[in-house]
Amino acid sequence: MQVLVVVDMQNDFIDGTLGTQEAVLIVPKVAEKIKNFSGKIIATRDTHGADYLDTQEGKILPVAHCIRESSGWEIRAEIKELISEPPVDKETFGSVELWRQLKALDEKEKIEKITLVGLCTDICVISNALLAKAFLPETPVAVDAACCAGVTPESHNRALLAMQTCQVMIENGSDLL
Repeated sequence: MQVLVVVDMQNDFIDGTLGTQEAVLIVPKVAEKIKNFSGKIIATRDTHGADYLDTQEGKILPVAHCIRESSGWEIRAEIKELISEPPVDKETFGSVELWRQLKALDEKEKIEKITLVGLCTDICVISNALLAKAFLPETPVAVDAACCAGVTPESHNRALLAMQTCQVMIENGSDLL
C-alpha cells in the first residue's frame, strides 16, 4: 500500500493570512496528484484555538491563522472535495497522532511508500517527513517538491535539501541537486 499525506492545504496558508504566490501555484498540482494517486490519502489540518497568540508558537509568530472553524482553517475547496476521510487536526508542526495511526496501519498492512505534499515545506512538511522516518524508519519516504511551497522559495529549497540529507527522497526537485 502507498500513502499520500496532504499537509495543511488550508486557506490561510494559500491566500489567507500566511499565504504566498508559490502556495497558490501548487493548488492545481496537488489536486492533480490526489486525482492520480492510487492508495490511501490522508490530509492534515493545522488547528489553533482563539488563544493562539498566547501560545509559544503565537508569541514567536504573532499572526493568528488556522483558528478552528474559521474560513482560513478550512482545507482549500478543490482539495477538500478530493479527500474522503476527515483531516487529522494538529496543534503543532508535526502530527504525532498521524504517525501513530500510520504505524498501526503499517502493522496491519505494510506501507510500501509514503509521499508528502503540501504546505509549508520548511515547517510542517519537513516536520512530518522527519516524524515519518522516526516512526517508520524502513519505509521509503518521499516529498514531491513540485507539490510543496515554503514560506519563501529559499526556505523551501533549504528544507528540501535538509530532508534529502535525512534520507527523504525528493521527487520533482532535480534543480536542487
